[in-house]
Amino acid sequence: MRARRTATAYAFLAPTLIVVGVFMVWPMLQSLADSFYDKSIGPGIFVGLGNYTKLLGDPAFLIALRNTVFYAVAATPVAVALALGLALLLNGHVRGRGFFRSALFLPSVVSLGVVAIAWKFLLDPDIGLVTYWLRGLGVDVGDGVRDADVAMWYLIGVGVWKNAGFYMVMYLAGLQTIPRMYYEAATIDGAGPWQRFRKVTWPLLGHTTMFVFIIAAIAALQVFDQIFVMTRGGPHFATESLVYLVYRKGLQDFEFGYASAIAWVLVLIVFVLSLAQNVFFSRRAVRF
Repeated sequence: MRARRTATAYAFLAPTLIVVGVFMVWPMLQSLADSFYDKSIGPGIFVGLGNYTKLLGDPAFLIALRNTVFYAVAATPVAVALALGLALLLNGHVRGRGFFRSALFLPSVVSLGVVAIAWKFLLDPDIGLVTYWLRGLGVDVGDGVRDADVAMWYLIGVGVWKNAGFYMVMYLAGLQTIPRMYYEAATIDGAGPWQRFRKVTWPLLGHTTMFVFIIAAIAALQVFDQIFVMTRGGPHFATESLVYLVYRKGLQDFEFGYASAIAWVLVLIVFVLSLAQNVFFSRRAVRF
């Protein structure tokens, strides 16, 4: 009977396992194998770690790595902090709370390609509504996303705007798990709003913050859509990320082996960063 149940369970799992194996596991293993070949259209030549050593002296890779790290370091904490602030604000008794929650969450369910197209027009230095308002406030908007000095900051702003609402919902869920009695006890002890946040809310949101920070960092390291739509990696490679470099090397230059090596370096970076963040936050999270 037990064997029959096990066989039935595997029968139900089989379609999903086949799809995952064919469309996820096999392509990943194939790309790992390709990274050891000097490969274009054709079988290619085995070069061992040649593609990986080539990365260390490739200016395009180093620029893309720098841009990716800068984007992640700038966008991740801003998105997380903004999400936490919005969650704290909308967790209270605010008139129209449901509307504001929905409105702030809406950008996260819209295709990033659509979002990028909309923001490309909004940030256009000639006809953009946002740049018009910024000029009215005396802000020098430069040449918009065509300006190498500010293009990355525009992309960061779009990314934060797109994702903050999604992270906000996660924080709202975390806030619901904190027992109200903790706040009541803190209030009785004379704690003000800041003390209640610092001594109660923030420590008990440790696991939520860990999760939000990890997925926000991973999303930032994989930034591609808004770069593809808004800047194409320019101007002068000022906004080219590692994922966009993989696209350019693989689908424009047809250097499949080299593109696979770049992709696996990014996988390693994401894995190490996620592990480090998990260890860091786990030691500081409060369990209750």
